[in-house]
Amino acid sequence: MKKSIPNYALYGDDAAAPAWLDTVHIEQIHERSSLYDFNIAPHVHDGLIQVLYMTRGGGEVFIDNRHWSILAPAVIVVPTQHVHGFEFRRTTDGPVVTAAQRPLESLAAVAMPDLVALIRQPRVLDVARSHRYAESLLPLFQAIERESRVHTSGESAAGTVLLLAVFVQIARIAASIPVDGQASPGGQSRKAAHVEQFRALVDAHFRERWAIDRYADGMGLSAGQLSRLCRDVLGISALDVVNARVIHEAERELVYSTLSIKQIAGILGFMDEAYFGRFFRKHTGMTPTDFREAARRRLAPHGQKG
Repeated sequence: MKKSIPNYALYGDDAAAPAWLDTVHIEQIHERSSLYDFNIAPHVHDGLIQVLYMTRGGGEVFIDNRHWSILAPAVIVVPTQHVHGFEFRRTTDGPVVTAAQRPLESLAAVAMPDLVALIRQPRVLDVARSHRYAESLLPLFQAIERESRVHTSGESAAGTVLLLAVFVQIARIAASIPVDGQASPGGQSRKAAHVEQFRALVDAHFRERWAIDRYADGMGLSAGQLSRLCRDVLGISALDVVNARVIHEAERELVYSTLSIKQIAGILGFMDEAYFGRFFRKHTGMTPTDFREAARRRLAPHGQKG
């Protein structure tokens, strides 16, 4: 699958981390942005969500062709596969967490289902007028940072739980401030809204292997219009969006479930295990069996053979 937008685990890294890998990483905004003259070019993260809490400074935020001018204190949420970039002032700082989105969504679905939609939606919040809840944010980020230094069992689980608590506060902040307290996006917001509608349809129907024409019909568009929208906002085609969603789910099932490859192919809408294998290899460079074995070796405790 070819993409014109760079895909990173953390901005500037040579390669993206596997989208299925459970991870919670925290650093300060200046640590990475200062390496790039405080300008972070448009890029995406497959399978990873980023939450920035800008405690000082300001700058420009770009998400899916939308633009915000912001001043601290502000919260920025960038879910997986949303193209984003930043132009920070040199004084800008605050914690930024990068985490696996699917485990976070799974936890939210059990603990507080309303948070799932919040996790999936890009958001920029001016929190200056919401001190009641904003004052709880920094201690939670500091707790995530302490957990990141533990380097022992349960580190990612604890980090994910704490990040869910961050989203509880974000939900409270979003509900407590007026609409004009949410930084107003500019640019091509209608295109971004169409793409979000498409992604919601993909989430609901990717296991049914819908054709692009069917997604487009459901949105009142032609297949060509839908693909142009995706290329304008995401830098990839509509088919690439669907295939990426299928591959992401296939990887997670291969790593974390005990289902056979034939069963995984079936729940993902493939009538033929061999076709699923060819599809998977085309998009990952590995067979499903080889991918499963390599991923489980990577997840095994150090020194364990298996």
